[in-house]
Amino acid sequence: MDFKDYYQIMGVARDANAEDIKRAYRKLARKFHPDVSKEANAEDKFKEVQEAYEVLKDPQKRAAYDQLGTRYHAGQDFRPPPDWGRDFEFSTHFSGAEDTGFSDFFSSLFGARSPFGRAGGPGMGPSPQGQDHSARIQVSLEDAYRGGVQTIELQSPEMTPNGTVMVKPRTLRVTLPAGVVEGQQIRLAGQGSPAMTGGKPGDLYLEISFRPHPLFKVEGRDVTLTLPVAPWEAALGATVNVPTLGGPVEMRVPAGAKSSQRLRLKGRGMPGSTPGDQYVVLKIVLPPGDSPQARALYEQMKRDLNFDPRADLGKSE
Repeated sequence: MDFKDYYQIMGVARDANAEDIKRAYRKLARKFHPDVSKEANAEDKFKEVQEAYEVLKDPQKRAAYDQLGTRYHAGQDFRPPPDWGRDFEFSTHFSGAEDTGFSDFFSSLFGARSPFGRAGGPGMGPSPQGQDHSARIQVSLEDAYRGGVQTIELQSPEMTPNGTVMVKPRTLRVTLPAGVVEGQQIRLAGQGSPAMTGGKPGDLYLEISFRPHPLFKVEGRDVTLTLPVAPWEAALGATVNVPTLGGPVEMRVPAGAKSSQRLRLKGRGMPGSTPGDQYVVLKIVLPPGDSPQARALYEQMKRDLNFDPRADLGKSE
């Protein structure tokens, strides 16, 4: 997928105001409209101009697009950054669509499967109350497990009086419920747009995502940990300490355990009305044979143990 430089397509500077962008669009639309244009590839050019205008005319889309900065150039291979759309506040009427006829590049940034394609609250139509807003935030797994008050900073796009777009930081204190799960939304009443006609302000919906964790992976309320064990612990059985989000616990590794075997710690996942479980995946780790003593032990095992690790290779289970 190629990166599209919408400013270059429109022939305007990155600091162009709304009137400059509208003027450029009208000029290009007349030039490339397929009903009247004699330009080569007029229809494709017209669609490209429409797509660029769709983004640059909208303060929220434009502010989000501008977050990419100047790291990319037109035609460069592009995938949205992993943090695309995070901590960016937008109104819920700003929802994406994949059947617009626009490019894959547009859909990857603003389509229905993008962060900007998921409206948070119900306020989608005209209403005397203020517009609802949404944002995706990222929290640590430990904070999600414990819950409590968090300070978050959102990026809120605004149109300036001269028609350009600026992004203002907005700091909020949010109470996370213990055991909040990824994808869950937290509603902050009255924290959306103010009403224009004296009605109630809109609400702000925060969608939760988790920061990558060095130990745990989470699916719903269940947690998975890969646990290294020594060969003798797997062969003979052992009681080992296992990290969990609630603190370390002792777990019995059964004798004859195999690598990739899954053991369950019931109720040790994310808390909730029905707590999740923690699954421990065993990973047998061999001691290095980097000393005379270690090599001697490996030589003894080679002599004394009648073991062929490939004996069952190719046999159906």
